[in-house]
Amino acid sequence: MPSTTLRRALVRSLRRPPWSAEAWRETRFIAAGIPLALPAWLAVTESKLLFPVLAVLLACARPLSAVQRGRLRTLHGVVVPPPRPGDAPSRLMGRVRTVLTWRQTAYHLLVGPLLALGAALVVYAWGAALVLTTVYGWIWLMPPSVDLRGDWPELVAFTVCGLLLAVLTPWLAGLMAWLEVRAAQRLLGPDRTEQLEQRVEEIAESRAGLVDAVDAERRRIERDLHDGAQQRLTSLAMNLGLARRTLKDVPPEVMQVIVEAHEEAQAAIDELRDLVRGLHPAVLEDRGLDAALSGIAARAPLPVRLDVELSEQIAPTVEAVAYFTVSEALTNVAKHARAKQVDVSVRTTGGRLRLVVSDDGVGGADASRGTGLTGLRQRAGSVDGTLSVLSPLGGPTTITVELPCVL
Repeated sequence: MPSTTLRRALVRSLRRPPWSAEAWRETRFIAAGIPLALPAWLAVTESKLLFPVLAVLLACARPLSAVQRGRLRTLHGVVVPPPRPGDAPSRLMGRVRTVLTWRQTAYHLLVGPLLALGAALVVYAWGAALVLTTVYGWIWLMPPSVDLRGDWPELVAFTVCGLLLAVLTPWLAGLMAWLEVRAAQRLLGPDRTEQLEQRVEEIAESRAGLVDAVDAERRRIERDLHDGAQQRLTSLAMNLGLARRTLKDVPPEVMQVIVEAHEEAQAAIDELRDLVRGLHPAVLEDRGLDAALSGIAARAPLPVRLDVELSEQIAPTVEAVAYFTVSEALTNVAKHARAKQVDVSVRTTGGRLRLVVSDDGVGGADASRGTGLTGLRQRAGSVDGTLSVLSPLGGPTTITVELPCVL
């Protein structure tokens, strides 16, 4: 892949004219790196200064790297990501021990000066090309003691060499710019492992944000239905009930219609109330997880013994996941387990919320058979939680869910 990119860059450099804006931009970019290599050049030429300069580079690797990243971004449009705050120790000895600091120091002490030397040669080649191609214009300015006016073969050779340099120098500038970008990406930025770790963290943060956004949207829909459609249906049902009780002199057919409309409105209210509770129960936001789970246990079609002990703060999104997990688990028990009783235990310890739902049913629960356990596992996994099932044939079945208290 790098060789293909280099080949494309060189072909593009050969095809463009010497006076193109891209050639000058690349030359300006590599020339700006020459002053940054002067300390390292001084350390190499003066052996007594090698160790002091090395110590300075170790101490100043981060600001020097920031300057180089700024040059890459401003003059070449290449963004080299800086190390994450957790990867860059603040103390000197901590920076000495990090691999990133040594990679940066190697760049500033060895790679950077070599690239700057190549950039100086490119700048010199531009100057030589300008001087040689314009030799016929300035030889008349030479003093009489230096007479080149009669050496026409040499002047023609100088001009041809200048033209060749003018054609090849953009190619050299493109090569040096490509080398500088590749070296900076490898040595001044995070390596492949660090990039993958950073990407995983970004994906985890993005998923947490998405889960929070979905939970907030569910809350909004629940409020809109509760405060809008549900209130209107309740008002309609009250008016129909009032008409059913007070209108005595209407034909039987009309009264039958009023009775049916009243019953349909009440049924719609019950369905809408269940829908709102399924989106996000108001009691969960008003009174907390303990009260919300007590409501689930009270509505369950079989006896439920609930034991809740919450000693740590729990994020609202995690509370919602815990609520729906217990609700779905009890629904699955009522449908499939043929149990007589269910025990639900909810505890917080060590920053984790632990849910245990056990029943005395027939057992044999298997997520691969579509018994609803797959949905429970996916719901727990949405907040980096885990789910385990112990369900031998003949029972009992125990579902254990662990969720982080804070995302």
